[in-house]
Amino acid sequence: MTTNGAIPPLAGEELETWSAMATVLEWLPSALDAQLQRDAQVTHFEYGVLYALAHAEDGRLRMSVLSSYANSTLSRLSRAATRLEGKGWMRRSPDPSDGRFTLAHITDSGRAKVDQASPGHAELVRELVLDRLTAVQRRQLREISRRIAGALRDEGGWRPPTPSDED
Repeated sequence: MTTNGAIPPLAGEELETWSAMATVLEWLPSALDAQLQRDAQVTHFEYGVLYALAHAEDGRLRMSVLSSYANSTLSRLSRAATRLEGKGWMRRSPDPSDGRFTLAHITDSGRAKVDQASPGHAELVRELVLDRLTAVQRRQLREISRRIAGALRDEGGWRPPTPSDED
């Protein structure tokens, strides 16, 4: 911020950097969504919900945790959960340890849907993002993304389990 309180507009390298990122933020989600809809009849949001459940301990998460991972309101997540339940890919139940919470559970057919959707999704992620970068750039992108996510929220987003977590 400047000393007189006026905030200068983005320009030069700042504007170039932001415009490149903003373009990715606009174009990438629709490309991912189109592929998943075409190949697996699931939205990117629904795939993310199923993927998180498939990789959660015992295939279940509290809806509040899942909404945080998905950067979603509970209302939006509930609507998606209703669709996924209708397709037999997940179910909800009261949390036995605290009935004020609801648990989301992935079903066997939900796991099968994740297994069906994942190869095409991984192929597109590699094609559009990962294969465009060197190994060093992939590490930099990971660190940059984590720093930006940390500026947006204090809590961490979803992360895949580390090999030591799976032992």
